[in-house]
Amino acid sequence: MESFVYNANPGRVIFGHGAVAKLEEEAERLSAERVLVLSTPEQADQAEIIARHLGARLAGIYPKATMHTPTEVTVEALQIVERLRADAVVSIGGGSTTGLGKAIAFRTDLPQIVVPTTYAGSEATPILGETENGRKVTKSDPRILPEVIIYDVDLTMTLPVSLSVTSGINAIAHAVEALYSRDANPIISLVAEEGITSLARALTLIRDDAQNKNARAAALYGAWLCGVCLGSVGMALHHKLCHTLGGMFNLPHAPMHTALLPHAVAYNRDAAPEAMKRISRALGSDDAAVGLYDLASGLGASMSLQSLGMPEVGVGAAIEQAMANPYWNPRPLEKDALTGLLARAYRGERPASA
Repeated sequence: MESFVYNANPGRVIFGHGAVAKLEEEAERLSAERVLVLSTPEQADQAEIIARHLGARLAGIYPKATMHTPTEVTVEALQIVERLRADAVVSIGGGSTTGLGKAIAFRTDLPQIVVPTTYAGSEATPILGETENGRKVTKSDPRILPEVIIYDVDLTMTLPVSLSVTSGINAIAHAVEALYSRDANPIISLVAEEGITSLARALTLIRDDAQNKNARAAALYGAWLCGVCLGSVGMALHHKLCHTLGGMFNLPHAPMHTALLPHAVAYNRDAAPEAMKRISRALGSDDAAVGLYDLASGLGASMSLQSLGMPEVGVGAAIEQAMANPYWNPRPLEKDALTGLLARAYRGERPASA
């Protein structure tokens, strides 16, 4: 066995049906008396209902979280934190709301409770991606890691199938890249394969019956495992390209990950054979990249970056930006090969098999 280093992140996870009822109890454990609840505008009504579980500890609600965590939104939210004298934040929703909670915690060190309603997985990581002036920048810091995650399966029952699919594939991307990360280790590889397996099976069942409670629980469990992967090891080419495209073109986060992932995996196929074996096994496919494409497209996801709003002329500029400050990747970054990768993802083509 090769040498490795494994760092476990601290955190408390509450998982189950009706788990959100423990929200006030968890706030009390954190000695939080004035809690600010965060959500996107679309989930403001749901946030108000969930916030009632805080009782007298609720200080207010800020329902303006935005995709890719623009810094101007964070600045406004910090003003609300100061005005309300908030001593903790509760983030309700997906990656956009979790990102805002993390941005606040990074600047204030306030404790966070996250109540996910999608399969984003970012709630299990000490990583924050923020957008300013068309560029998305990531940072990692212990202050960014939420103290508590409350996974309430019931809150995911109304997540539309289309959003379930792209959110789930987004989570799978975290586990996929963890398998060929520079920091890969045996523990995270086990977690990654289990996460991919659980989500891939669950998403197929959810497509056929969105009210399948066992499938919803399995998807949320898989998303947590994939988030643990993202929070424990570094990511590679796929995440770098997604951060670049998200910052430059404001593409929808989860659908973008879904369309790009098979092509990033195909790029790294020959450089990470053991990772490819695990991905293929988890998907029940002969080829990791093709298996990911067929899973997502078979579940109805759009596989074309063009359909998500990316301009064709942006391919070259995106490659230049991604290569200017690259993440580590098992295969060296080659401009022509990367251009071809992104062009195929732009058109939504199926990757060639090995």
